[in-house]
Amino acid sequence: MEQFQVEPVFGHHIVLGGYDVSFTNSALFMVVVFMLLALFMAGGLKRQLIPGRWQVAAESAVGFIDDMMRVNIGPEGKKFAPYIFSIFMFILFANLVGVLPIAIVPHLHTFAVTSHITVTAVLAFLSFGIVLAVGFWRHGLHFFSLFVPHGAPAWLMPVIIPVEFVSFMVRPFSLGLRLFVAMTAGHILLEVFGTFVVQGLNSGGPLGWLVSLLSFVMIIGVSALELLVCAIQAYVFALLTSLYLNDAVHLH
Repeated sequence: MEQFQVEPVFGHHIVLGGYDVSFTNSALFMVVVFMLLALFMAGGLKRQLIPGRWQVAAESAVGFIDDMMRVNIGPEGKKFAPYIFSIFMFILFANLVGVLPIAIVPHLHTFAVTSHITVTAVLAFLSFGIVLAVGFWRHGLHFFSLFVPHGAPAWLMPVIIPVEFVSFMVRPFSLGLRLFVAMTAGHILLEVFGTFVVQGLNSGGPLGWLVSLLSFVMIIGVSALELLVCAIQAYVFALLTSLYLNDAVHLH
């Protein structure tokens, strides 16, 4: 599990005022993700009359999020598109960087920042805070009517309201846990099958070679699945955030 360990990049901790402010591998890979995102967007903002592949890729990503906001929220969703686009692209790039096979170089390995609940929880609670701010700013105390389903009988309200309130409050937890669990599980699977490959080769004999071969095939399959999960989890996070914003805007 050392691949998930957060440790200082320069080998020693820096403590200021009783707080550890060391530059960690987690922070390093967040900087890497930011630089890759900046490079991707810089190449996509050329606005050439005949766009190249890079520009088409960036414009497609922007159009994808814009369509998502229009479908899920309506015309008012356009104002939230920059945030949804930013969080979608950050999660997507962080997930993809986390599965890069740079571990073939000795003493190097990627760090999946989205495999840590601290990162995913911050993203989830940030999104939830924006939902609350939008809801109360637009509707004031009428925002609490979100917990009262339209048309529900009055005698069921003592049961429905607490259930709706609890389901609303668990949203940030489910949002953060879903991404964290998916990325952690995938990396653990790759580590397990990689261990099977090494142990099978070390054990020798036909059975050991067979175990190694089957495990290697599983690594290829899990790696392909991981690439799909990287995109799906970024999409799900952005989609659910847009749906929660829709509730705050329209009080469905």
